[in-house]
Amino acid sequence: MNLEAQAEVAKPGNVPLLAGAARITLLAVNSTGTPPLSLTRSELRRYSRPLLVPEWHEAAAQERLKASRVLVVGAGGLGGPVISQLAGAGAGHLSIADGDTVSLSNLHRQTLFGVADVGRSKSAVACARAQQLNPHVSVSALPALTPAGALELVAGYDLVIDATDNFETRYAIADACTAAGRTWVWGAASGTSGLVSVFDARFGLRDVFPVPNDTDSCAEAGVIGPVPNIVGGMMALEALKVLGGVGQPLYGRLWTFEALSGRSRIVSLNASSMKPAP
Repeated sequence: MNLEAQAEVAKPGNVPLLAGAARITLLAVNSTGTPPLSLTRSELRRYSRPLLVPEWHEAAAQERLKASRVLVVGAGGLGGPVISQLAGAGAGHLSIADGDTVSLSNLHRQTLFGVADVGRSKSAVACARAQQLNPHVSVSALPALTPAGALELVAGYDLVIDATDNFETRYAIADACTAAGRTWVWGAASGTSGLVSVFDARFGLRDVFPVPNDTDSCAEAGVIGPVPNIVGGMMALEALKVLGGVGQPLYGRLWTFEALSGRSRIVSLNASSMKPAP
């Protein structure tokens, strides 16, 4: 069963759905208290194209992005496009947590890596690539996130990106972000389908998947290379919306994608259990 089908057939206790879209107030994500930073002349040239977008410019989104601290957990098929897009866009600091090494079977979809990187640390290589993309962004490579250290780790960031592929780590991220009052962008991809949402302390992953609902890993079910890149690109877009304070991030909503039909849609999640904003 693909990811979208799992979401569609879920009942209360899995993924409760609403007929209408939930309207949710955007929460500030600058949880570390860092004020927006001014842009240098070099940065103004580098980011000249997004600064032409009225919504981005009027929200001072580029300055907000420069002041942000983002934790990306997972540097594989989903994390790769997130890292490259956020680095290129000008996120102030990116920390990349991944304990895995590059393998040859990764390369058809994990485009941050090349043949020469096989056997090397994914987080270290991803940091090097991000720095090459944009020297204005600071980066740090971290080992794999563990449940024991998750809460202390996520508390130091404005936004967390869950680009992992198993529910044990996903739950650890969700529980830590909920406890720390942090927003996180979540995505999943398998086979030919993918999902993306944005969660916070009011409504999180456990409200959608209260019990593990793992799909097969890419090693077991396979995956067509562009699929995680499309999903990861959508995750990066949601992160930019949240960090920049623009648009309507996917709070309380689930974006679904099916590659073979080219269909994408947004499913509204049940907001009746949504807790008040802290």
